[in-house]
Amino acid sequence: MTIRVVLADDQALLRSAFRVLVDSEPGMHVVGEASDGAEAVALARSTRADVVLMDIRMPGTDGLAATRMISADPDLADVHVVMLTTFEVDEYVVQSLRAGASGFLGKGAEPEELLNAIRIAAAGEALLSPAATKGLIASFLAQGGSWDGSGEPPGAHAERLAALTGREREVLVQVAGGLSNDEIAERLVVSPLTVKTHVNRAMAKLGARDRAQLVVIAYESGLVRPRVE
Repeated sequence: MTIRVVLADDQALLRSAFRVLVDSEPGMHVVGEASDGAEAVALARSTRADVVLMDIRMPGTDGLAATRMISADPDLADVHVVMLTTFEVDEYVVQSLRAGASGFLGKGAEPEELLNAIRIAAAGEALLSPAATKGLIASFLAQGGSWDGSGEPPGAHAERLAALTGREREVLVQVAGGLSNDEIAERLVVSPLTVKTHVNRAMAKLGARDRAQLVVIAYESGLVRPRVE
């Protein structure tokens, strides 16, 4: 099945470079280009895109607002956003993950990293560079940050974990550690399919769109403690 990709960036030259790369990869195709977030949301809807590569900073509707719009639309539940960023504003990246982005990627990433990000996001299986994402979230939380600007402490939503079974909580900790299903299965001595079932059940119970949000929730709830080097 071909992965349908929308490119959202206000720099036309960068979009062109991404298009050449994506369209040259078997099984991927750019179905639209947007110069702002509102256009990206409209294209995600009209093209039935699988993945949106979204620049976090664009004029008008920025990538953060567009990600929230996509996440809030039930008709776009199967659309996965990978945020493109230079890591200049950490809290924006964290808010993007909390709003529903599947992960983030530096604009200076290697071509194969970008293609892998698209594959991973389309599959909904894992974050790109989970260690980097985990470190960013940990750093932000350690500084007293909150996801939605409410000022609530990181552990304020710990009650959300009450619906999880003991094994689901255990799997969630491993997911937050950046491990894949196969790695978790090996560590817990179960099958990858069993791990996937636990991950899916945890996402359903916690209202998470994908593994990216599971990582955020694990920190937000206090299940996993931030550690800043």
